[in-house]
Amino acid sequence: MYQTFIKPVLFQLSPEKAHHFTTRQLQRLGNWSPTRNAIQSIWGLESPDLEVEKMGLKFRNPVGLAAGFDKDASYVAPMSLLGFGFIEVGTVTPKPQDGNPKPRLFRLPEDQALINRMGFNNRGVDHMVQQLKGRKKDHLIIGGNLGKNKVTPNEKANDDYTYCFRSLYPYVDYFVVNVSSPNTPGLRSLQDKEPLSALLAELQSLNDSFPSRKPILLKIAPDLTRHQLDDVLDVVHSNHLDGIIATNTTISRSGLNTSAAFIEEIGAGGLSGAPVREKSTEMIRHIRNATNPDFTIIGVGGIMAAQDAVAKLEAGADLIQIYTGLIYQGPALIKGIKQAILRSKP
Repeated sequence: MYQTFIKPVLFQLSPEKAHHFTTRQLQRLGNWSPTRNAIQSIWGLESPDLEVEKMGLKFRNPVGLAAGFDKDASYVAPMSLLGFGFIEVGTVTPKPQDGNPKPRLFRLPEDQALINRMGFNNRGVDHMVQQLKGRKKDHLIIGGNLGKNKVTPNEKANDDYTYCFRSLYPYVDYFVVNVSSPNTPGLRSLQDKEPLSALLAELQSLNDSFPSRKPILLKIAPDLTRHQLDDVLDVVHSNHLDGIIATNTTISRSGLNTSAAFIEEIGAGGLSGAPVREKSTEMIRHIRNATNPDFTIIGVGGIMAAQDAVAKLEAGADLIQIYTGLIYQGPALIKGIKQAILRSKP
């Protein structure tokens, strides 16, 4: 249904308009019990064999919605109808910000990919708190993806991350430190060993000040060299982080089928989708070989079909997330991944 009827209509709209239209419609359908039940019966699939326990949390299944889709935690309830085991909201910043000028989101159908330079557009962490405050408690795990405001200099970045952490602590199950988006100037330099270590140490100190600590993960870029990745792993281990999300979008444009002229016209931004698949999986495999089994890896990047998700799990991921694959394949991808995981179990 999605491929035949819905996707052709949505792809006539600009990517950002299509996103807002789809989420609003799903929200409306979720507010009416007959359509809500129909959505769950079509796309839902749960089984005890899909449950995953990591970081002291119980995920009803290992398929998550990646950060960036629901930046303000506005669509947690309707998106949960599609069968996700967890949803990561954000990236959120202390103050609201508009993000980069439009257009800032582009489809590359020939490559099954997107390029975005959204720029952490969101309504701010106080708005997200209000969205999550009224949420009904259920078994859905919620992650909070933290960033810094564009106007905040890097030497003050820790203040932004700790403010968001403190604000969201009562309302999310785990945290993600996002220093790997290519769309906030200078942000990726926070992945360097010294500033990253200082940031993570401060967050862990804050975490320890609460009655019970919550898991913290680091989201990394696929553009790290092997040496840089090993430096990041050293910092992660020395600061006792719970896991890594591999990977964010890439600034690389190599090997694309889309015309070079169109790529040049688009300009800067992070590339996601099928072109990131292999690089992400390679990084997962390296991280798993360098870490113990208790360390959590969430695999994301280029999952366009069920077998892509299985490949990431076989490479060492404990959980996976999708975003671009959802745009191109529709919600049937979520159920298909869960079916493939069940088939792959001995």
